Formats: sequence, structure tokens, C-alpha cells
Amino acid sequence: MEPAPELEVSPVSFASYAHLLGGNRNFRRLWSAQVVSEIGDWFYTLAIYNLLLQLTGRAGSVALALVLQVLPQTFIGPTAGVVNDRLRRKYVMIAADIGRMLIVFCMLLIRSKDLVWLVYPLLMAETLLAAFFEPARNAVIPNIVERENIVVANTLSSTTWSVNLMVGATLGGLVAALLGRDAVFLLNALSFMVSAALIWGMRFAEPHAEGGRPFQARELVDFSPILAGIRYVRAHVRLRATVFVKFGNLIIGPGWVLFTVMGQNEFAVRWHGMSPERGAFLGMSLLLGARGLGALLGPLLTASWAGHWKHRLEVAIFWGYLGAAAGYTLLGVSGHLWQACLCVALAHFGSSIVWVFSTTLLQMQTDDKFRGRVFAADLGLSMFTIAAGAYLAGRFVDWGFAARNVASVAGMLMLLPAGLWWLSVRRSASARRS
Repeated sequence: MEPAPELEVSPVSFASYAHLLGGNRNFRRLWSAQVVSEIGDWFYTLAIYNLLLQLTGRAGSVALALVLQVLPQTFIGPTAGVVNDRLRRKYVMIAADIGRMLIVFCMLLIRSKDLVWLVYPLLMAETLLAAFFEPARNAVIPNIVERENIVVANTLSSTTWSVNLMVGATLGGLVAALLGRDAVFLLNALSFMVSAALIWGMRFAEPHAEGGRPFQARELVDFSPILAGIRYVRAHVRLRATVFVKFGNLIIGPGWVLFTVMGQNEFAVRWHGMSPERGAFLGMSLLLGARGLGALLGPLLTASWAGHWKHRLEVAIFWGYLGAAAGYTLLGVSGHLWQACLCVALAHFGSSIVWVFSTTLLQMQTDDKFRGRVFAADLGLSMFTIAAGAYLAGRFVDWGFAARNVASVAGMLMLLPAGLWWLSVRRSASARRS
């Protein structure tokens, strides 16, 4: 079986971003939907984690929340992939946005410690809908932009994600401190409604859904399309390695737990008149803001070099792994908030390169009719890693291990996927020369 054809790409620059947004209505609406919903998400995530840590006093509660936000995507991923390869992905995204809006409104019911248990089933339900939305969003990009602009579109989407994290995390602490958690939940729910409206206005062809038989409910339990997707990935050596790249991004899950704990216990901001709770929230916000800054700069500064060649994308992923390893290892010995922020920015400078460039490689190497299943597998594997990492980090902190030590160990473990990926790249290069 032949892989998807090779792809020449346009140079990645600020002018190319402006040209894509100005000249492509469909991508502009998809990008705008991303902006409003992701900023709302970062406000909301901070509020949830801070609420749980304050009401329970246990890092494990934050870890459990993160597990429920990501792990269900691993198990629902095969079904989500089949749905995205059978139905119009535009409608899948709209339905997921409307469902998430209703779920976030339900968070307004949580007003006491007795009702805190409601957080967990609501988070899991929202996660299941996100598992349908994200593969659809990644899969439609090649349908709405020219082939040579795929790298530009992915880099812009990643840059936007990073800016949203930086802005949302930094401002989220201020909004929650000034207006309260209810305002945060309300803003996030409304952001999903705006996102659905923007996607509704998109007009583009979806070849995978045209001329096929009507979708039937029994297809949700039909495993033959899943097996076909597995065979497709196994038949392409480079694709098979790339689909595991995000699975090796081991530091994403522990980071959420460690930033929450370290923001409260070690890097709380102490201003005159500010309560300890609000200082802890602000410390966590600044660490997450540094994460967003690093994630912004990673693909932004490297895409112009790597974006033209698949081999350069592969090499950049290797260096991204090493940057993530160095950042978290050094975070464990940071003595001040500004030092910790620099380490976090370095780590996620590398981690975002891994994420964005692996997404680009998958889009370049995958046929349209399999793209939903491939991205569902990619997302499911990465969510499993995030969930496992968050759970273990929370457990180790609750067992008495210093959050600093957990951060350093997580960083050093990143050397393992770095080595495995480098072996894969070398083997691929040798095969091409042969």
C-alpha cells in the first residue's frame, strides 16, 4: 500500500498567517471558534483544579479530575474515529460544542463540599464529547486549506492554543478572584455556544461523507472499520511511528498536577492584602502562563526551518523531547517563581514542537478516508499518557514525595521516548538511502 503523496509546503511566516486568515473564510471561522472556546477552557480548568484542591486538600483530587478529563478519550477514541470517518465532521463538532455548553452550565450547581462529587461525572461527560470534536477539527484542516498551507495552518493553530493558554491562564486567576467561579463557568459555557455558531457558518466539501450509505447506530459497535484503520497504520512504517509520538510526551500530565501543588505550596504570590488562597491561584496562573509562552514560541520559532521537509520535522521532534526533559529536570531545583517559569517555558517550548510537528506529519501522510481514525488513535494514545502521568504524579505527592523531585524524575524519563524516536528516524533515513 502506498502512503499519502509527498507534500511541498509554503514558507511559515507572519505574512503567511495573515494571508491564510484573510483569504480563507472556512479556516478563519474554525480558528475563531478555537480562540473563543480555548480561552474559556483555560479559565474553567484553573477554576476546577483550584476548587478541588481547596475543598479536598489533596493533590490526588486534582489528578483524578485530570484523569477524567483525558482518559475516557482513549477508550472512546476508536468509536469517535469511526463516527468522524462516516459523518460530516462539521456536524460532529457542532454537536460536541452544544453538549459541552450544557455540561458546563451544570457546573453552576456545585456550591458546597457536599456537591463536589458532581465535578467528576461532569468532567468525564465533557471529555467524551471532546474526544469527538478534536479529531474532527484536525481532520478537516486538509479539507479547508490548500495542501501547501497545511504546515502554516497547524503552526497557527498551535500558536493560537499557546496564546490562549498564556492569556487564559494569566487572566483566569484574576477573573476568578474578582468575579468568582460562577462567572468563570458561565463564560466558558457561552464560549462553546459561540464556537458552534462559527462552525455552523463553514462551507466546505467532505469527500469521506459524500455518496455513502446512511449512518446506522449499529456501526458504533462494528469493529471492522477500526481493524481496517489498524491495518492501514501498520502498512505504513513512518505513519506507525508518528502515531506514537504524542504518546511519548510524558510530562504533560504531571505538569497539571505539579503546577497546582507548587503554585499553592512553593510559588504562591504574596502581595499586601492578598489572601493566601488568591495568592496560590495567581502563582499557579503564572506557571501556566509560562507554559503557554513556551508552547507559543516552540513551533513559532522553528516552523520556518522545519516546515519544508519531513526529515527536518522528524529531527525537530527529537530536539523537542530533549527540551522538555531539560525543562522539567531543572524545575526541580528552581528556588524562585521566575526561575520556575523559565524552566516551564523551556519544557513546553520543546513539548509543543513534539505536538505540532507530529500532527503535521500525520496530516501529510494519511489519506482522507482514514484521517478520522488515525487522529482518534493519536489523541487516544496521548490522552492515556496524560492521564497516567497525572495520576502517578498526584499519588507520589500524596505519598509524601516533594513535587520538585517528581518534576525532575518526569523530566529525566523524557529521555526514553527521545531515544526511541531517534532510532526510528535513523532507521527511516537508512531505508530511504537504500
